[in-house]
This record gives sequence, C-alpha cells and structure tokens, in this order.
Amino acid sequence: MLKRITQWAGRVKRDAVALWIAARDPRTPLIAKAVAAAVAAYALSPIDLIPDFIPVLGYLDDLLIGPAGIALAVRLIPAELMSEFRRQADERAGRPRSAVGAAIIVLIWLLGLAALGFWAFQRFH
Repeated sequence: MLKRITQWAGRVKRDAVALWIAARDPRTPLIAKAVAAAVAAYALSPIDLIPDFIPVLGYLDDLLIGPAGIALAVRLIPAELMSEFRRQADERAGRPRSAVGAAIIVLIWLLGLAALGFWAFQRFH
C-alpha cells in the first residue's frame, strides 16, 4: 500500500514538472497551456494556499486540489505531447520552483487579510 502511494506521489510530482514544460512549449494548445501554467505555478509554488499546519485542511490542497488540477491539464494536452513532456520531466535533475505561483498565493493571503480587517473594522467600529 505504501509503495503504491509513493509511486502515485512520484507521478504527481513528475506531471507537475511536465506541465511546467508544456506551458512553455509552442505545440501545446492555448487553453491547455493556460491551465498547465496555472496548475504548474500552484503545484510548484514553495508556498501552499492552505498551510500544512492547519489540521485536515492543510493537506487538502496536496491531496485533492493539486492532483485534480494536474488531471484536468493532462486531459487537455494531446497524449503524444504529454508523453514527451513526461520524458523530459524524468530527465530533469531538479524540480523547478514557481516564484509567480508563490507571489500569487501571497497576494491571495494579503487580500484575504485585508478583507478580514475591513470586515472587522466595519463590524466593530
């Protein structure tokens, strides 16, 4: 059981890198490129949308949101291209990081905190 989970996690990580490659390839259809770029930015971001220290919800994005986005993006990319991108991802020594993805997540958190502050100010002032 643990071996199957480890293999699945490895495939998810590889597919995230493959989507990062697909988003930069001119042969990728435009809608697939947009979805692949968004999913790769999220999956490769060093910052989680929901931090892991939050019980249950912290791992929700790692277990559901990321893999679901990857599955959607993979379906939008022609199979022969996706196979090529997966081979390229396997050949990469390291996993890329998405500074843009991290910046977007930080922006979402800041907007959420600002909205909460505005709500609290309106409610209690």
